[in-house]
Amino acid sequence: MKKPAIDAPDLADPAVAATPARKSRKGAGPTIRDVARMASVAPMTASRALNNPQAVSDEIRQRVLEVVERIGYVPNMLAGGLASKKSRLVAAVVPTITGSVFLEMVQALTETLGDAGYQLMLGQSGYQDSREDALLEAIIGRRPDGVVLTGTMRSEQARRKLLASGIPVVETWDLTPTPIDMLVGFSHERIGKSVAEYLHRRGRRRLAAISANDDRAVRRNKAFADAALALQPELAARGLEVPTWSVPAPTTLGSGRAGLRELLARDPSIDAIFCSSDMMALGVLLEAHASGIRVPEQLAVIGLGDQSFSADTWPPLSTVRIDGTAIGATAARCIITRSEGKTIADPVCDVGYIIVERSTT
Repeated sequence: MKKPAIDAPDLADPAVAATPARKSRKGAGPTIRDVARMASVAPMTASRALNNPQAVSDEIRQRVLEVVERIGYVPNMLAGGLASKKSRLVAAVVPTITGSVFLEMVQALTETLGDAGYQLMLGQSGYQDSREDALLEAIIGRRPDGVVLTGTMRSEQARRKLLASGIPVVETWDLTPTPIDMLVGFSHERIGKSVAEYLHRRGRRRLAAISANDDRAVRRNKAFADAALALQPELAARGLEVPTWSVPAPTTLGSGRAGLRELLARDPSIDAIFCSSDMMALGVLLEAHASGIRVPEQLAVIGLGDQSFSADTWPPLSTVRIDGTAIGATAARCIITRSEGKTIADPVCDVGYIIVERSTT
């Protein structure tokens, strides 16, 4: 006997769109049963639509995919019997490990989590053509006990899936009024403003910047330029801007050398340069030495990161110190606390920054 057809839900209907996905247990994300219920199909049919799409009609597959997209469902790759147990695994996503700027945080995460019986899984998202969305979906599917992210600029799709998963999330290396969950970072805008004010106090009047082109560096660089012009309104009145040189992230020693050549070709009167990394600042120092430019007498140079070599350059490099160890340890403690079912009193932590003054300024 032919089974009666099931009317497909109108996913454009506000009443249907507002239907919440049920959670199978506290902290769990949407399940395949939620997807099946909202798409008006059997759970087995919903599973086939995702894992064996040729076994279902195009119409059913489309209905299931629309529900998956809307509620942020990610298949749980753990066996059903293990789904209720802790994985003792925490995933961290950084743009790159080719430079050393994030290594302090990674080391602190590893040690703090390890002391509590957790293991760290590390992924690289890249800067341009970021692989973050695909990486996060793979991470969510493995249901770690926590996720640590670098930065706060998430795509809406990734943000929705992280929220739907119920997994504790800590964003780091930035501040935002709308964190996904918890946040441990600092203000890039305040750093830019502070560096401009610092150089101005040191008597520098023609400031310039060599910066990476990722979002955090761009915002920091804009705050630096805005503050520099505010301190010298006569420059703005003459229609002058703060000279800048932008390069793809991650930055290199070579980009610092090329940046100094480019900036001085544009404006030989530049007397101070803010670099978005210490590695780039080291390149500026090398190029200045090769060009016969005396640092700091003719040109002040300041970097960002306070890397292990920064105090040993010649002259020793002034820089902005970010406490990566504090970021990593704090983020790990937040994950551990939430994984134990406890509440975080203050889910947002601003670790601040310090301008380390050395001989280059």
